[in-house]
Amino acid sequence: MKLTTKLLLCAALTGAFNQVSAADQFVALPSYRVGPYAAGGSGFYGGAIDYFNLVNANGGVNGVKIKWQECETEYNPSRGVECYERLKTQEGGATLVEPLSTGIAYGILDRVAQDKIPMTTLGYGRSDAANGKVFPYVFPLITSYWNQAAAMIKYLADKNGGYAKLKGKKIVHLYHDSAFGKEPLPVLEAQAKQYGFELIKIAVAPPGSEQQSQWLQIRQARPDHVILWGWGVMNSVAIKTAQRNGFPREKILGVWWAGSEEDTIPSGDAAKGYTSMTFNTPGNYPVIDEIRKKVYAAGNGNLADQKRIGSVYHMRGMTMGILWVEGIRKAQEKYGKGKTMTGEQVRWGLENLNIDEARQKALGAFGMFPTVKTSCDDHEGSGAVKVQQWDGTKWKAITPNWVVGDKALTRKLVEESSAAYAKEKNITPACLN
Repeated sequence: MKLTTKLLLCAALTGAFNQVSAADQFVALPSYRVGPYAAGGSGFYGGAIDYFNLVNANGGVNGVKIKWQECETEYNPSRGVECYERLKTQEGGATLVEPLSTGIAYGILDRVAQDKIPMTTLGYGRSDAANGKVFPYVFPLITSYWNQAAAMIKYLADKNGGYAKLKGKKIVHLYHDSAFGKEPLPVLEAQAKQYGFELIKIAVAPPGSEQQSQWLQIRQARPDHVILWGWGVMNSVAIKTAQRNGFPREKILGVWWAGSEEDTIPSGDAAKGYTSMTFNTPGNYPVIDEIRKKVYAAGNGNLADQKRIGSVYHMRGMTMGILWVEGIRKAQEKYGKGKTMTGEQVRWGLENLNIDEARQKALGAFGMFPTVKTSCDDHEGSGAVKVQQWDGTKWKAITPNWVVGDKALTRKLVEESSAAYAKEKNITPACLN
């Protein structure tokens, strides 16, 4: 099927299931529900849409309902750019976009600023976009790859008795050979130099369905820890291949995109005891119960398999939905309650978020994700993470408190990298009104 035909079919199908009034808030979802990364895309966008449907069922944001269109990207950067270009002009113009792909995010990075459409990159993408003076329309909300990498090293240091105990250790970075997999390297390399551990970098060609040679290298290197920076099928293949090569799963620490049920259930017994990072706390929350009662009971749920409700990817998508709606709500406080916000106005709302514990409780999401407070200087708003472990049937948080790594280091990298980008693009760093 030609791409244009697929895009038209996607738009038609979405329109059939999303009949809302003309004066609503239109957002763009360049999603993916087919291909090797379908589990992540379907769970994430399913969670976001379930939350939008809940908000709409409750009357919208001060009466303004959320309207959306999906467009199938198959996690392909060129298709993602085409989807963005198609969606941005629909329904009077998109006011938010979330591609859930580092490659696509890089592809539309300059375009969103020109088009004045804020883009969120929830827990992924370009880490230096935390500097809103240089990237006013990009929001790597909650935490970036750089802060995750720093938190990983802190957690491993704590396991070993402190940062000083990392000296002489070997840590493998087994990564998806893409912009996504290479994003944490500035932090890992800086901390390897600072603390004296050996960083061994081993790439895996996407999608990662064959890793025997990589795990042979790991077996020969005999590392103390393996950081699994994987995505999609690469993760379960890594876990099972590690077991076949006799490498202890307890020594593997996954990126949060390697920490879902879709990664561990296919791995069977090989996954029991495996740990990964997360920016959500596993468990059930009042907002999830409300989605079951008001969305799924009414036949408006987005997931075909209801057993996935409250799963890692679904909860992550719900978190994105919450952040988007709170950004729109914040914008309305300044620009007019009950009015449809422009992309520029939503951008201001995202830059002035303050989702504290009291607000989380009001939303029925207390502790589901870290508190988020953004500013012009900080489009990330947190940087906190947790570590979770698979017990054979479900994920459990094993760090009771949120973990924060060396933020002085990551902020230094943000400043240096964003300054270089500003110079390259002839941008004068400044806060927008």
